[in-house]
Parts: sequence; structure tokens; C-alpha cells
Amino acid sequence: VGLVLLAGVLAQVGLPEEGIALILGVDRLLDMTRTAVNITGDATVTTIVARSEGQLDLDVFNDPQAGTLYSAARSSP
Repeated sequence: VGLVLLAGVLAQVGLPEEGIALILGVDRLLDMTRTAVNITGDATVTTIVARSEGQLDLDVFNDPQAGTLYSAARSSP
């Protein structure tokens, strides 16, 4: 949606369509960076809130194997 609006704004300003193609090529890289920053921020805030509410399981948090198939097999009876 953002690129469609950007294309409309650039057309109204009088920039050529080739400029839109250039922005489309670069935006994919920028989008991946924005996504990584968004996920990192979400995970950080979730951890802070869980710790402040006393809901953070430090054993799981500090376990490097948590969330892997190894940890699932280890915890099964």
C-alpha cells in the first residue's frame, strides 16, 4: 500500500516513472531492515514486560536449546 501511495505522490510532484522503479528496487532491502528492527523491538519489549510482571521463566530464557527439537525430545516422558 505504501508504494502505491508513494507512486501517486511522485507522479503528482512530477518525478519520472523511472524514479519509482529505482525506489521499488531499493525498498525491498529497506523493508527487510524495517522488519528485523520491528521483530527485535517486539521481542525486547515482550521480555521486559514479562520480567516486570514476574512471568519470565529464566530457565527457558537462558536455555540455548529452548524451542528446538532437541528441547522437545528432552522434556517428553
